[in-house]
Amino acid sequence: MDARVEIPGSKSLTNRLLVLAALAEGPGVLRGALRSRDADLMIGALRSLGVTITEGDAPSTLHVTPGPLTGDVDVDCGLAGTVMRFLPPVAALATGPVRFDGDPHARVRPMLPVLHALHALGVEVTGPAGAFPATLPFTIGGRGGLRGGQVDVDASASSQFVSGLLLAAARFDEGLSLRHIGTTLPSLPHIEMTVATLREAGVVVDDSRDGIWVVQPAPIAARDVRVEPDLSNAAPFLAAALVAGGSVSIPGWPASTTQPGALVPGLLEQMGGTASLTDGVLTVTGDGTVHGIDVDLHAAGELAPNVAALAALADSPSRLRGIAHLRGHETDRLAALATEITRLGGQAEETRDGLVITPRPLRGGVWRTYADHRMATSGALLGLRVPGVQVEDVETTAKTLPGFAGLWQAML
Repeated sequence: MDARVEIPGSKSLTNRLLVLAALAEGPGVLRGALRSRDADLMIGALRSLGVTITEGDAPSTLHVTPGPLTGDVDVDCGLAGTVMRFLPPVAALATGPVRFDGDPHARVRPMLPVLHALHALGVEVTGPAGAFPATLPFTIGGRGGLRGGQVDVDASASSQFVSGLLLAAARFDEGLSLRHIGTTLPSLPHIEMTVATLREAGVVVDDSRDGIWVVQPAPIAARDVRVEPDLSNAAPFLAAALVAGGSVSIPGWPASTTQPGALVPGLLEQMGGTASLTDGVLTVTGDGTVHGIDVDLHAAGELAPNVAALAALADSPSRLRGIAHLRGHETDRLAALATEITRLGGQAEETRDGLVITPRPLRGGVWRTYADHRMATSGALLGLRVPGVQVEDVETTAKTLPGFAGLWQAML
C-alpha cells in the first residue's frame, strides 16, 4: 500500500471541549470537531439542557453559546461513556431533574463511582423505583448549582469518573478536591487530557500529588479552538501497513499531545514497522511481518483491540497486560476478542488483567462486533490478511468514526 488517510477530529477532545464550551462565560467555537454518534449525542444532550449549538460553514465547525442550564429533560447517552459520565455533574448545575438512559449495552456499564461522588456532594441521585443506581437509567436532581468541596472516587473501572467531575468542577461554588481511592487508575492520559483542556480554558488545576486533583472555582474562558485528529482512530489504518505491507500516512499528527493514541507509532515499531514524523505527517511502513509483543496497555486500553488483531497475525506469542478495565467498555472487550480470535482458528486466552495470544493459522468467517467500534476495526485488520473475514455490523464504527468503511476502501 501507499496511502494517505485524513482522520477526523478526536472524539475524546471534541466531547471534553463541548462540555467546557457549554459551561464557559461566553460563546465559543470548535473547529475540526468530530461528528460521530458519540459527539452528536453530546450535542443533543447539551442542547436539551439549554445550550445553543449551531453548525458553521462545515458540520465540523460548531458555535456554542452557553445559557442557563434547565432541567426536567431526558438525556440519551446511546453507548457514549463520555455522555453518561461527563454530564451528570453538569446536570447537577441545572434547575430540575435530568433523566439519563441509553442503549441496552450501555445499561451494563459501571456508573456507581461518579453517582456516589455526586451524592456525597449533596446531589439527589435516584434510580428505578427509588433505589440508588449503579448503572443507567438514573435521574440527577439538579438544583441550579453545587457547593463542591472534597470527595473520594474509586476510578479503577474508568478514568472517565475523574474527568467528568473535573470538567464541571470550576463551576462549583467551592471548586473540587478529588481523591482517587482505588487500587489502579486506567487510562491516565485521558485524565491528563482533561486537565490540559481545563488549564487551556483558564482553570487552575493542581495535580501535583498522585491521585489527587484540586480544581479552583473560576470562570471558564470562551475560546475559538481547533480539535486534533483522533490518534486512536488512526491506529487501524497505520497498523494496516504492517499487515498488508507498504506505507500509510496520517496528516495533522501533533508533535505533542495528551491523546493516548500517541503511543501508536511506538507500538507498531515494536511489532515490526517503522515510523517517521515529518512536517506533521506520520508515516508507518511495514513489509507484512508482524512480531509478537509483551506490553502493558494500562494507559491506552482503547488501542488493545487493534494490537490484539495484529498479535493474532504475528510470528510469535503476545501478552497484553494492564487492561482489566476493558471488561466494562462498550462490551467486555477481553471476552469478545478472545471469542472472535478463537472463532477464526486462533488462540487467545483471558488473563486476570489482559490477554495471551498465540498465533495460529486463521480462517475466514464472521467477526462479531458486539456493538463495539474497536471490535469492528480489529476485524477489518484481520480481513486484510485472512480471506473470507466478514465484519458484522461494521457501521457500529459511526460511534467515533463515521464513514470508516469508505476510508478503509479508499486506503486500499
